[in-house]
Amino acid sequence: MSTLIETKNLQKYFSTPHGYLHAVDNVSISIEEGTTLGVVGESGCGKSTLGRTLIHLHESTGGQIFYRGEDITKVKKKNLGELRHKMQIIFQDPNSSLDPRKTIENIIRAPLKRANHYSKDELNEKINELMDLVGIDQRMRRAYPHELDGGRRQRVGIARALAMNPEFIVCDEPVSALDVSIQAQILNLLQDLQEQKNLTYMFVTHDMSVVKHLADNICVMYLGQVVEMCPSKEVFAAPLHPYTKVLLSAIPTTDIHNKTRRIITKGELTSPINPKPGCRFANRCMYYKEGICDAPQQLEEILPGRLVSCCRAKEINLL
Repeated sequence: MSTLIETKNLQKYFSTPHGYLHAVDNVSISIEEGTTLGVVGESGCGKSTLGRTLIHLHESTGGQIFYRGEDITKVKKKNLGELRHKMQIIFQDPNSSLDPRKTIENIIRAPLKRANHYSKDELNEKINELMDLVGIDQRMRRAYPHELDGGRRQRVGIARALAMNPEFIVCDEPVSALDVSIQAQILNLLQDLQEQKNLTYMFVTHDMSVVKHLADNICVMYLGQVVEMCPSKEVFAAPLHPYTKVLLSAIPTTDIHNKTRRIITKGELTSPINPKPGCRFANRCMYYKEGICDAPQQLEEILPGRLVSCCRAKEINLL
């Protein structure tokens, strides 16, 4: 497999009255073609901002973005349309991401018309194809978003994202606003589409259990930084960063014999506005040591394929 998209020290800062909010801070990731990278963490950790910056919905503050080896960090506006054909996004809330004034047919038609190389008959044929692909009945063509349930609305969002035959899709918490029974249907649909079209996903979520069987690799973010990155199976079998341990301990279970203890964090959350050097999780970490953990942390490979940003990871996990 070849690397489809890669970042090097990517940054996205937002100006506030009190300083710069470091939403994405020196993030370096790579996603192989045809695979899924799960980006997990609490709300506000920067995972959605990372996905939107990758596809240029946000302009980066610093660092680089590479697509098939080509630097697209400062892509010109005239070339942005071509890039949009290759990179798309599925938004979290279909209620707010779909135009309530347009029918389902016209919502799917909009990106196809921008391509400007379909005849009227070809447009209708392509709309039918996309609706069938995502499991929307043809009788819904002239329905409006408010007339559909949450699952069907999200299917419309997926059809719209697929309209330009993209290679890379950012799935920005696409099931968090849906009922649990509907979540499974949408996740299965995304997996089927990936197999059929060899799609590459960045799957953003705060729910570790959602990405357990969906993601090939997992990137754990905390306050704008990557704290752990490794294959999905390994992170669930043996998490190495203290924050990853906290996230996994919070996964609900129906197993009455499960003896995993819920880890409760204490201490104040570090401000993402002009943060001080050092570990940003230190204030809440159960393994914190004064002087050691106050130093700047680096993402290091402490085991083959296991990148961790914690100077005490080896000591904590007895590696």
